[in-house]
Amino acid sequence: MRHLSLLLAGLLLAVPAIAQNRTADPDPVFKVKVNTAREPIAAGPWAPTVESLSAWECPEWFRDAKFGIWAHWGPQCQPEDGDWYARNMYIEGSDQYLYNIDTRDHPSRFGFKDWIHEWKAENWDPDALVKLYKDAGARYFFTLANHHDNFDLYDSKYQSWNSVALGPEKDIVGGWAEACRKYGLRLGVSVHAAHSWCWYETSRGADTKGPLAGVPYDGWLTREDGKGTWWEGLDPQELYEQRHPLSPNNRAWDWEEDRVTPPDQAFCDKIYNRTVQLINDYDPDIVYFDDTYLPLWPVSDAGLKILAHGYNRSAARNGGESQIVFTGKVLTDWQKRTLLWDVERGAPDAIQDLPWQTCTCIGEWHYNKHVYYADRYKSAAQVVSMLVDVVSKNGNLLLNVPLRGDGTPDPTELRIIQEIGHWMQINGESIYDTRPWVIYGEGPTAEAANPINAQGFNEGRQKYSAADIRFNKKGDKVLYVTLLGIPEADVTVRALGSKTEQNTRKIKSISLLGSDEKLVWTQGKDALTIGKPAGMPSPEAVVFKVTLR
Repeated sequence: MRHLSLLLAGLLLAVPAIAQNRTADPDPVFKVKVNTAREPIAAGPWAPTVESLSAWECPEWFRDAKFGIWAHWGPQCQPEDGDWYARNMYIEGSDQYLYNIDTRDHPSRFGFKDWIHEWKAENWDPDALVKLYKDAGARYFFTLANHHDNFDLYDSKYQSWNSVALGPEKDIVGGWAEACRKYGLRLGVSVHAAHSWCWYETSRGADTKGPLAGVPYDGWLTREDGKGTWWEGLDPQELYEQRHPLSPNNRAWDWEEDRVTPPDQAFCDKIYNRTVQLINDYDPDIVYFDDTYLPLWPVSDAGLKILAHGYNRSAARNGGESQIVFTGKVLTDWQKRTLLWDVERGAPDAIQDLPWQTCTCIGEWHYNKHVYYADRYKSAAQVVSMLVDVVSKNGNLLLNVPLRGDGTPDPTELRIIQEIGHWMQINGESIYDTRPWVIYGEGPTAEAANPINAQGFNEGRQKYSAADIRFNKKGDKVLYVTLLGIPEADVTVRALGSKTEQNTRKIKSISLLGSDEKLVWTQGKDALTIGKPAGMPSPEAVVFKVTLR
């Protein structure tokens, strides 16, 4: 089967791009070609080129799973002050800079390396948490492997700043992996460290005013400065990666030379080696790249080589069929054939031909106690509506529930997870193992354009109600009709008349998931009408199971 798909892919590549209605992205001339001697690429059919990798096919297990939970948790959760703390604490006058001074000290004296030292994860219980996530309906679980803070959460051979040697002195990825195996959840790891190259450049700043004006922040420190400190013997430059000229724009995300100082051979080799070791040692089912397409693309071939290794290794372990999934962001049509498209905090407004995933969070990416205090989390109803909408468009939902520094969810997060689980227990059959129908939905939000911006960021622009209907199917005869709210009157479904553009089949039966109530319904030529149910099994959304003749 794999050999056949590779042959077909080769034939497809021979067809002119115009005939395929898409333009191939040629492999660029890479300025840095990584050295694979220490972590060789596994032998197999995939070569580290875009053309070769386009033979990849999304495995069915991922398409069936639909829902994952992510603990976007690491040392940046120790301050409990929100996203990108390790960068923003060095921006004079920012909220996190002020928080750092108020709670610890000035960033010239207490830098992010010191937050790592404080992070102990003392109440982290991966077994109990993964069981909680499974009970909530998740079919896969994600852990950070590293963030832009450049700190590896596993027993890294290539990064001294890691969670086994420092901070908790625990193998975080290993603990999550063991719990996932116990409870039968697929394991995902997210890799973000490639951007540490310029992301940490703020650590080389200094105040422009005040009593410490001109005193450098700790991003300048080296191994020699550590004598007599808790970090004696460690090199802060291995964490902060500041042995290069400052970039013209250290906030830039892509690697244009006029904006970012080009990464060097040593850095590219290290990103490659760390990631391949992660794959080899922990055998993840999904690897998430927080990059435009691939890490270091198009400066280096590191990402292509990681993909080729992952696909070949998985195929060798699965009878020739690669079962691993890699994800990337802001993909061209061509790139979407080499790995899975991930959309951040949003969703496309149409059914996608290829499977995809959205990643979002109930609050911020890293834990922020102020979100908890102000009760600003997404509700279970909002999460359920997002899940149903995403699934109707051929996607999966990855939901981040960040943990506090000690490794525990707060009470509100726990309640929301449990409420999602209650809905999934009743309605899970309308989510798992389903595929899109001929249209994804009808109603106000389906009829309004909602384009994504760059990697996503269009969630929250539309407000769902019971007037918003989403469809998905299981096989040829079962159709699930989900209302993204609780109806206050009879329900009209225009697409399910007996002679509509979308449907010409008669309905055999209709039931309400989670209820034994006998429904009253009428199928006319132009619409289906369902009488308002007397009771609602769950408050977030209701699902009608429609069986067609």
